Amino acid sequence: MKYLRRVLLALSSLKVAIILLLLIAIACAIGTSLPQGELHETYIAKYQVGKFLGLLDGNMIIQMQLDQVYSSIWFLGLLTWLSISLIICSWRRQWPALKKATAWIDYKDPRQIQKLAISQTFKIDKPINSIEKLEHYLVNLGWNVKRNSFRISARKGLIGRVGPPLVHFGLIILIFGASYGALEGARIERFLAPDRSLNLLSPNGSNQINLKLTDFQIERGPNGQPEQFRSSLELSDKNLHQVISKQISVNHPLRFKGITIYQADWSLAAITIQIDKQKKLQFPLKKIDALGDQVWGVLIPKLTNKSETMLLTISSENGPVSFYSEEGVPIGKARPQGGSIKSGESEISVIDILPSSGILVKYDPGVPIVYIGFAISLIGSIFSIISTKQLWIIAENNSQLIHIGGLANRNSIGFAKQFPLIIKSVSID
Repeated sequence: MKYLRRVLLALSSLKVAIILLLLIAIACAIGTSLPQGELHETYIAKYQVGKFLGLLDGNMIIQMQLDQVYSSIWFLGLLTWLSISLIICSWRRQWPALKKATAWIDYKDPRQIQKLAISQTFKIDKPINSIEKLEHYLVNLGWNVKRNSFRISARKGLIGRVGPPLVHFGLIILIFGASYGALEGARIERFLAPDRSLNLLSPNGSNQINLKLTDFQIERGPNGQPEQFRSSLELSDKNLHQVISKQISVNHPLRFKGITIYQADWSLAAITIQIDKQKKLQFPLKKIDALGDQVWGVLIPKLTNKSETMLLTISSENGPVSFYSEEGVPIGKARPQGGSIKSGESEISVIDILPSSGILVKYDPGVPIVYIGFAISLIGSIFSIISTKQLWIIAENNSQLIHIGGLANRNSIGFAKQFPLIIKSVSID
């Protein structure tokens, strides 16, 4: 029993809870700064030279499950430990404190009142009349009053004592919802060009949704940097034959049939060129990280010599398109909508650059549970602000003395300012 008690004390310790919260915060910071859910090859290639935090290469990131922080065993273990700590703390401290607060305390000896931080004793002619007057005064102010002959026990703001247990209960539900979502949720990130679609199937296979990108716009500032991305989507439920059209943008996602669709990124999908005013040719673009953060390109055969190639590079859907020889010698630049260059005796025109929208689709069944837990914690936090005040009055009929004292768990100064008004209500005839 002693060993069990020590374990319970350790689990419910405030120091342990603070350490757990600090570790969870650090883990969340890592999960935010490090891309999650990528292929293992991506981490190995990206962090082979430039290590994460200067310490971890791709293999270490994978072994430590930092590529999937929020569903990793160690992160869920921290959440479980914190939940157990909250449960034990509520059971050992919060619940007994609440039960004690709801029980009426009846002071029978004036010396008990005189020991209170806020108290006063004064003489009055008719103590019984003063007790009745004080009872009506407190009831009109919203106090709960319990009278016993020449004694009064009163309290106000008892709901404030419900706040801390509610906060703990809400946090436990929130943690459960987050863990459930991490284990049972799913996410898909795809780049879609206009008029392309993506089929989404519910986990039980009963519901199929088709997501089609009808239009994608990139809003750029005066300096040419992208400021906002807007995707026009068309979603259809094949079971209900329902079709809706919505627009999403950064920080303005779409929620539909239990899934959330985010505007996550952008890219360039393809380039359309025309040679000597003849047939138009479309080539897919690929990102070239070696040339910069936002550079896309494609190799096309040279017109004069099919065994040689030209490199086309682009950094914006507005161009310009840079043409390079196989040796890396610049050939020329051209912008979309008819801009052209000369390659030998042929003319190459840039007709169009097709951007693509980065769509992130998340299914998280734990979101409603998280919202409920957050709401409960928020309500508990509001309740916790409310001050719980208690007041005791004893009238001694023989000596014509009245003893009044009280205490408050919060805002004792405010209660001390209110105390003279209570005494004044007794002394007024």
